[in-house]
Order: sequence, then structure tokens, then C-alpha cells
Amino acid sequence: MPSSEDHPQPNRRTALLGLGALSLTGLAACTRTLDMPSLQLDDITTGTIRPKISVDRQVTSPDLMYASATDDGFQLPAIPYAKVDPKFRRQIVVDPTGEAPGTIVVRLQERFLYFVQPGGDALRYGVGIGRDGFLWSGRANIQYGKKWPRWTPPSEMIARKPELEKWRGGQPGGLDNPLGARALYIFKDGQDTGYRVHGSPEWWTIGQAMSSGCVRMINQDVIDLYNRVNGKTPIVVA
Repeated sequence: MPSSEDHPQPNRRTALLGLGALSLTGLAACTRTLDMPSLQLDDITTGTIRPKISVDRQVTSPDLMYASATDDGFQLPAIPYAKVDPKFRRQIVVDPTGEAPGTIVVRLQERFLYFVQPGGDALRYGVGIGRDGFLWSGRANIQYGKKWPRWTPPSEMIARKPELEKWRGGQPGGLDNPLGARALYIFKDGQDTGYRVHGSPEWWTIGQAMSSGCVRMINQDVIDLYNRVNGKTPIVVA
């Protein structure tokens, strides 16, 4: 008959070591099954952990962003946003430009304007651009902005469209003014380029190339951008 010496009983130290190993195994199993996507964290290595997207109270549902509004005595009509491609509506995206925060970047081929934010995000707006032969690109600055600006067609435009002769001295700001509710004036090396980032009553032209070279925005969007731009602002059009 086997004796107790053939099958020694485990001592207290052996038992404790065994329990510790089981605990470590369980911890490893929990670590392996952690569901990172459910935490809503950015999985791009940036040196810090941040939310996937910023929160901005001016970037909300389209029925609020594009609602009718009174602005400096003018009643802006609501935008039928369902007729606007969703990609051209105001939204926050991961910044694709690599430019410094506070920079405006216009991507002509994409028909997007980005306003770069701190932390790796950008506000993105849909824009309309100039048709071939009327495009401008380069690095410059927004020198200043104006509310409900006066529009003065250049002489060469009046020559092409004689019906604009009545505005040779300037068209007052208003709902039918081609510059819309706001205009941001682009200067390079201290000189006016003649190009603007501006609003437009023709919301249906956003995403198209059909103007005389300026960058057009939905009026509600250009008001939002105008309110964010402080003083001289770098702009890149490419």
C-alpha cells in the first residue's frame, strides 16, 4: 500500500504560488479581451489619448446650422440642406492639411475649405470655386473681413456682362448681393489679390466650379467662419 511519502501533500507556500499564477492568467485574459473601439478613443498614436472628434456647439444638426436667421437687419432664408450633398455641410474632421492651427486651407479639387483647429481637427465647409481660367492659388493672408459687403464688379466683368454696368459704382450689401453675408479679403505681400472668401445667396452652386475665381460659401457657413477668424489669418489655396 502506498505511503504518504510517495505522494507528498502541498505545503502553504506551494498553494499560494499556484493561486498567484491563476490570478495573473485571469488578468492577462481580461487584458486581451478589452474592446478598445467601444471606448471611442483615437487609435492613431499621437503621444496622448484624445476623443475621436472635437465638440463644437456651432457644429450641430443641419436643421439648426442652416435655419433662417436675422443678421444685421437682413432675414437670411433657411437652406434646404437636404438638397446639399452631406459632405459639403459644415462638420468637424481630422485635419488632413498639416497646417498650423488658425490657418484656412482651400482644396480646389475637393471643393472643401478647412479651418485648422488645435489638437488635430479641422472645421470643414463645402465651397464653390472659380471655373477654369478664373482660378487663383497660393499662400496669402486674410487681411480683414466685412459684414454684408458692397460688391463692385471689375471693368473686365462689366465688359463681358453689360447688364452689370449699373453696379460700376458698387452694389450695396443685401440678400441679392453676390458677396453674400460676409467677405474675407485675400491679400498677398500686402496687395489685394482681388479674390475673396465670401457668402453666396446661390447655395446650390456649392461644390461646383462656376464663379469668377472667388471661393463661395453658404451664407450661414461664411458667418460661422467669419466669427472664428480673428485679425490677419493665413490662407492656403491649392
